[in-house]
Amino acid sequence: MTRTVLFDLDGTLVDSADGILGSLRAAFAAHDLPWDEAVMDRRLLGPPMYETLPAIVGDAATVAVMPTYRRIYRENGLLRSTPYPGVEELLGALSAAGVRLGLATSKSEPAARDILANLGWTERFAAITGDTPEADRPTKAAVVAEALRRLGDPDPAGVVMVGDRLHDVHGSGAHGISCLGAGWGYGSPGELADAGATAIYATVGELRKALSV
Repeated sequence: MTRTVLFDLDGTLVDSADGILGSLRAAFAAHDLPWDEAVMDRRLLGPPMYETLPAIVGDAATVAVMPTYRRIYRENGLLRSTPYPGVEELLGALSAAGVRLGLATSKSEPAARDILANLGWTERFAAITGDTPEADRPTKAAVVAEALRRLGDPDPAGVVMVGDRLHDVHGSGAHGISCLGAGWGYGSPGELADAGATAIYATVGELRKALSV
């Protein structure tokens, strides 16, 4: 029986692509860095930006642009996060059924908390966990570990992760937790299946049925 559900944030609960990519593009412009539409798209979303950017623009440019990106995102981008259709109802149904909810995101935890607060969701989550501003949790496995610790280390058999990228599958799997794929998110075609997601759902409504709430 599922007693705890860990949710990813970007691409799973909310569509935050415009806020993230818009802030990143503004940061690139501030540093006179070229913006390549062929690679600077939704495929960047999921893992920490400081992990994905070096392969695209190099280490030096990443170090320069990240503080600017973080400032712009906190000032203008993070509130441009729109819940996917059905998410509000899903969270309410899970809570009403007595299922504990946790957030496990690679986004900086303060930013994640701001997004949840803006949406009025803070009280729905028993634990809200993200990366630290100092990047102390650079992998999804590290984020999930901290989320589980805050939840009192529940039996993995009673926990599922819901996420849209391979990092969610691998990160939860490192702790013996199965992952349900959010097929409406930012993952590439076949990504979740190839990573080993237990099941993949095209809509939030389909996920809700699978969770029997």
